[in-house]
Amino acid sequence: MFKGQKVIVVMPAYNAEKTLTKTYKEVMDQQIVDEVIVVDDASRDDTVAIARELPAVTIRVHENNKGYGANQKTCYRLALDAGADIVIMVHPDYQYTPKLIPAMAALIGNGLYHCVIGSRILGGYALRGGMPLWKYVANRFLTLSENLLVGAKLSEYQEQNSDDFVFDNQMLIQILWYGYAIAEVTCPTDYNEEASSINFKRSVKYGFGCLRTALTFRLDKLGLYRSRILSANRAARVSPEPCAGESPL
Repeated sequence: MFKGQKVIVVMPAYNAEKTLTKTYKEVMDQQIVDEVIVVDDASRDDTVAIARELPAVTIRVHENNKGYGANQKTCYRLALDAGADIVIMVHPDYQYTPKLIPAMAALIGNGLYHCVIGSRILGGYALRGGMPLWKYVANRFLTLSENLLVGAKLSEYQEQNSDDFVFDNQMLIQILWYGYAIAEVTCPTDYNEEASSINFKRSVKYGFGCLRTALTFRLDKLGLYRSRILSANRAARVSPEPCAGESPL
């Protein structure tokens, strides 16, 4: 709980038996998390069995592997159904430290920002944490291209919303589309042997997906194209409440 606001951590899990307990313990050590939701995407190891031994954990299991994006959709749906005021996603492979949870919750809970993302790039943690050089270079190129197309200045981004890895990118684009404020915090990384990572072929597919998402954003803004993921709720689009210290004009 943060200032009377319910904090739920969601973990989209797949074959995370070796790191789930360590990640969970560090999450709970932050002493502000009310509930943890683990959604298992048809793991082939003992992820589910281990999750069931952890207290204050809600578990949902996909009978078939639906993909990273579909896993997140289930995570967020369950968190909202559970009455979450603040939802924080933590990867159970311990690639990103849960110690940032209090800082991220504070930025949202104090009304400073609507959304907070952890950035591997800020502070130079990506390469020091073991990120392959080719992925770092590709990340920098994609981010620069998307910032130019979208008109934002984020340090990284990562049609019905995809069930695959490009889901993260689509969510950020939609948040920007609706005018919500996004903060970034420097996030140390650990590309350990158990950390999940996509191969080169899927990385190329992901990269083109990100560029396509950014391009549709720009074309829709210019009135040259109507993207389903941006325009589906155009009639319901409203200006978000300004954050603390933000001018409503």
